[in-house]
Amino acid sequence: MRIEEKKNRKQEWKPGNMLYPLPAVMVSCADREGNTNILTVAWTGTVCTNPPMLSISVRPERYSCPMIQETGEFVVNLTTEKLVRAADLCGVKSGRDVDKWKEAGLTPMPGRKVKAPLIRECPVNLECRVEKELPLGSHIMFLARVVSVSVDEEWMDEKGRFHLDWAKPVCYSHGGYFALGKEIGTFGFSVAKKKQGKRVSWKV
Repeated sequence: MRIEEKKNRKQEWKPGNMLYPLPAVMVSCADREGNTNILTVAWTGTVCTNPPMLSISVRPERYSCPMIQETGEFVVNLTTEKLVRAADLCGVKSGRDVDKWKEAGLTPMPGRKVKAPLIRECPVNLECRVEKELPLGSHIMFLARVVSVSVDEEWMDEKGRFHLDWAKPVCYSHGGYFALGKEIGTFGFSVAKKKQGKRVSWKV
């Protein structure tokens, strides 16, 4: 077999979720009695800009799922390298057995628009209200509108620009948590014109 042919070989696997990497987020929620919990979710993503909407997919047997169904509210809290152990704990332990706030060393903070608490230690908190619940099989997808966004001033520069990269966000890929690498380009750089004689190129 020629080397070129060997390099181009691909194995076919059974159908599965191989859309990686994904954000590893902590989702906080509450029931009508005020009981709260945190679960870690990787099946999440942006679905619409206007109105701002996102989705999370949760297994129905998760302790948090009935809470979200009951109130129709939750908060997506972005995770950082500093918080990755807390995020993992909130994904492998159940709120039926432990107080995840205490176990993970996280601090609940009142939301501005929803009754579910924010996680104070996270750099970004997205308060959401469910608009549609879709049972899909192993997971229930919650399509939700973002009704409020909170960002930590620690990651803002003197001009008021927010730098999420300073907080060192993490992603999830095939069972592992990973730090993000360096920026290698900005949106539109591939078609940007030269400015003042400077050459536009990748940041590699």
